[in-house]
Amino acid sequence: QVQLVESGGGLVQAGGSLRLSCAASGRTFSSYAMGWFRQAPGKEREFVAAISWSVGNTYYADSVKGRFTISREVAKNTVYLQMNSLKPEDTAVYYCAADLWGLGSAYEQAYDYWGQGTQVTVSS
Repeated sequence: QVQLVESGGGLVQAGGSLRLSCAASGRTFSSYAMGWFRQAPGKEREFVAAISWSVGNTYYADSVKGRFTISREVAKNTVYLQMNSLKPEDTAVYYCAADLWGLGSAYEQAYDYWGQGTQVTVSS
C-alpha cells in the first residue's frame, strides 16, 4: 500500500503562486512515477503534470506549460507542484497520484494510488 497526502492548496488571486506538496509513504519502489491531476466543478479530472522518480523526466499539459513546475525530493518521498501565474481557470481540486510501474503518464488509468485532493481557488 502507498499513502499519498497532499497539502498546500488555498485561495490566491489571479497572477499569484502556490506550491502543492504530496508526501508518499508506505510501500516504495525503485522505479515509479508521480503525477498531478485536477478536477474543476462540473468537469472531468484532467492531467496536469508528471515526473519519473528515478530519472526526473517531466511532462506537462499544454494548459500549464511554462507556468507550473513539477519536482521531487527523493529523500523525503515528496513531489511538488509549483504553480505560478495562476488563472481563475486553474481553480480545481488537485490530486497527486502514484504510478508504480511507469515512467510518467497523462492517463488516469496508469496510476495505482491517489491522494485525497487539495482545493486550489484562484480569484479574478
